[in-house]
Amino acid sequence: MSNWHQLEISQVLELLGTDASTGLSQQEVSRRQLEYGTNDLIERSLKSPWQILWEQLTASTILILLGAAFISALLRDYKDTLAILAIVVLTILIGFDQEYRASKAIAALKKLAVPKVRVWRAGQWQEISARGIVPGDIVLLEAGNLVPADGRLIESVNLRVQEATFTGESQPVEKHTAPLTEPDLALGERRNLVYLGTVATYGRGLAVVTATGMNTELGSIAHLMQTVVPEPTPLQKRLDQLGQKLVMAALILIAVILALGLLRGEKFQLLFLTAVSMAVAVVPEGLPAIVTISLAIGAQRMLKHQALIRKLPAVETLGSVTVICSDKTGTLTENKMTVTFLAVADHRLDLTTHLQQHQPVLSSSDVQSPLLLGHPALSLLLIGAALCNDALLKPDPDHPHHFHAIGDPTEGALVVTAAQMGLWKARLESIFPRIAEIPFDAERKRMTTVHQLLAAGTPIPDTLELPESWLIASGSSSYIAFTKGGVESLLEVSSQVWVEGQPQGLNGDWHQRIMDTNNQLAQDGMRVMGVAFRFLEPSVHKRLRDEIEENLIFVGIIGMLDPPRPEVKGAILTCRDAGIRPVMITGDQSLTAQHIAQDLGIATSDRIQTGQMLAQLSATELVDLVEDVSVYARVSPQQKLAIIEALQSRGHIVAMTGDGVNDAPALRKADIGVAMGITGTDVAKEAADMVLLDDNFATIVAAVREGRVIYDNIRKSIKYLLSSNSAEIWVMLLAPVVGMPLPLLPIQILWINLMTDGLPALALSVEPAERNIMQRPPQSPTENIFARGMGWNIFWLGLIITLGCLGIGYWYWKMDPESNWQTLLFTTLTFSELGIALGVRSERDSLFHIGLLSNKPMLGAVTLTLGLQLAVVYLPFLQEIFQTKALSVGELGLSLLVSTTVLGAVELQKWLIWQRYRERGQ
Repeated sequence: MSNWHQLEISQVLELLGTDASTGLSQQEVSRRQLEYGTNDLIERSLKSPWQILWEQLTASTILILLGAAFISALLRDYKDTLAILAIVVLTILIGFDQEYRASKAIAALKKLAVPKVRVWRAGQWQEISARGIVPGDIVLLEAGNLVPADGRLIESVNLRVQEATFTGESQPVEKHTAPLTEPDLALGERRNLVYLGTVATYGRGLAVVTATGMNTELGSIAHLMQTVVPEPTPLQKRLDQLGQKLVMAALILIAVILALGLLRGEKFQLLFLTAVSMAVAVVPEGLPAIVTISLAIGAQRMLKHQALIRKLPAVETLGSVTVICSDKTGTLTENKMTVTFLAVADHRLDLTTHLQQHQPVLSSSDVQSPLLLGHPALSLLLIGAALCNDALLKPDPDHPHHFHAIGDPTEGALVVTAAQMGLWKARLESIFPRIAEIPFDAERKRMTTVHQLLAAGTPIPDTLELPESWLIASGSSSYIAFTKGGVESLLEVSSQVWVEGQPQGLNGDWHQRIMDTNNQLAQDGMRVMGVAFRFLEPSVHKRLRDEIEENLIFVGIIGMLDPPRPEVKGAILTCRDAGIRPVMITGDQSLTAQHIAQDLGIATSDRIQTGQMLAQLSATELVDLVEDVSVYARVSPQQKLAIIEALQSRGHIVAMTGDGVNDAPALRKADIGVAMGITGTDVAKEAADMVLLDDNFATIVAAVREGRVIYDNIRKSIKYLLSSNSAEIWVMLLAPVVGMPLPLLPIQILWINLMTDGLPALALSVEPAERNIMQRPPQSPTENIFARGMGWNIFWLGLIITLGCLGIGYWYWKMDPESNWQTLLFTTLTFSELGIALGVRSERDSLFHIGLLSNKPMLGAVTLTLGLQLAVVYLPFLQEIFQTKALSVGELGLSLLVSTTVLGAVELQKWLIWQRYRERGQ
């Protein structure tokens, strides 16, 4: 059932058949273990390795390549056959590895199982493996324990549970046992429940287990992860469509060439070999290898920017992203509570600027900040916050002079800030030793510690900045009590306020001013805490709690926040410039989420959707909503997944960043899941496509840029390959029309495909970024591979090459059919394709603007291909293989001259485009 939080403890125990005085009997435990099974996360039956391998083999691109290899074998071109088969094997191995690894993501969830737990059975405490827990068991939870199963609290003594990786809330949640009235509360607001996979950070409690294994909330996440089917990447879809079209084109081409040749009376065997060679020419068999190499190079470059690519297609997907959905805690923020605001009666201090400039590591070399000079009340505020505090500062074992807080994150933030201001807790406690305490509880919402005052006549250290009036006010008191807690709670037990070094009566005006400050900070998404004190007489040990916590002197207010990472704001602005919409999806409170989102520029309005609101929406209503909402708070893992699916149904390519268990299903479903490498859980990393090794949101921007570069370069490679191939096809189709014999032999066609096409296309994969790469919107998710004029470019570039090659070949053939016209045409075609390779390096900028040396691999590829073509023309043993004849110097010069017209045409087109952009002011 889902309403355990609404029931009284007695009702819960009755429904579960548990006696709180004895727990379950061993016989009942055995029966329930048979009914519910072990407390494990169960993996569904996964695809077998053979099934994954078969799916890889039957992919359309692989079938095309296998067909090309078979045809090459028929032509006895075994080198080409082996090269194509090597590409097939490489592609299959990469695909197999990615899917096999992804299918094992659930294993990371199982690591969250608790090895040992204390359980109340048959009237005694037993320590057992968490796998043996059953619904109805009563378990003990203490600080530091992982919660072993979902449960309803039946006892809570100051229990706080860290649920950040589960609900997204950065601070530990205070737990209680009282029933809650609302039925549809978000998981993070069900304060009387605990969940498998979270951890107790403070206090102790008893919980009766309500669900185990796959029936827990964590089990629900595991189920979602196993049922989510990742979508093919945009490039995979486009290449699949391209492959299908090329297969159809190849079949039509074979039929046309056979028909035209038979009409001219050509030999059938030669016609068949030529037709098959042309069919192979239509399919750019090197393209999968080029794509794989491009993605691998991109992944290596991203690694230098601290982005680890786990699944190679993610490199290209980043370039297509239109929406980045980000978790808040640990992704946009530091996942570390930090004091950002101090307020006393006569002064306010915003620490945001100071904290941004302050060194991130707390060092023993830190001295008191000049910010506090002249404001002793601020020192008193921080002294009280540091003394009324159970957190400790511990040195780093590897760096003895560096310190970090141990204990509750909120209390840790207070002692760290005090130390940054020179008020080190250990030193304060040596001056004001603690002699008694009243622990925090959720009902009072405050904590009090009692300290011995300085002995009479002992001067107050100058570094504490306490005025003489403070010592005078203590009178004959021997002790001082500091109380910290909720502001309203403190005002209820305060009668005075500390103003300009002395107490004044807490009248209605002061009360209102304090509450106004409290409310404003809360609206800004801060956790607000007050500090008060009072002096006590020597009879303090005999005083009751209620007597100590009365007639307090209210000192001031402390506001703290899980602050945004400093680099995130600029990264979000860059994303907006690039046409990418940022969206926050968090399990944290709505006010906090809204404040952070507005501060970072994610949200431009007050509109926000909470989990409760989303629960009232149908799937269709959510799809209609997602375009207008940029902040979602208090959402469950299922709702995160639903938001991702709604955005995808609107045609968006969605990136999802996160670090917690609660993010895993959405990371898996998103087009690209991005996990945090430092704070991220193993579950999140296993579900993600990419891991940010530095947890830096700005790294995503660098990765998006690299993804766009890769997609641009793949498009350039396709443009080059298909332009070249279309030229070969045009030449073969139009030559018979003008009465010429077959202009190219099968071996010559295969040579062009293998050498002339391959090396320059590979060099295009490392082409530097276009200058406007991050000032343009992402390509449309529905964009065809031939979009933005590429199909037209392929057509006219192929036609220009054809006119030049056929023109020079036809002229020489007409003059002398026995001349070396075929070699001349073959060489001109090869040189012309190299001109295309140089011309398509940039969509907008001239080759002379970007420079020949800006892509040295391309210069090397062109030079090497020129040399190999000359070898085919002039070396006797190659002449015999390729049936070529040596060209004269004049013929070679004419061939080079004609081939440069293609490069000239590409450069002219870019000049015309540049003129058009200049007229538009772009």
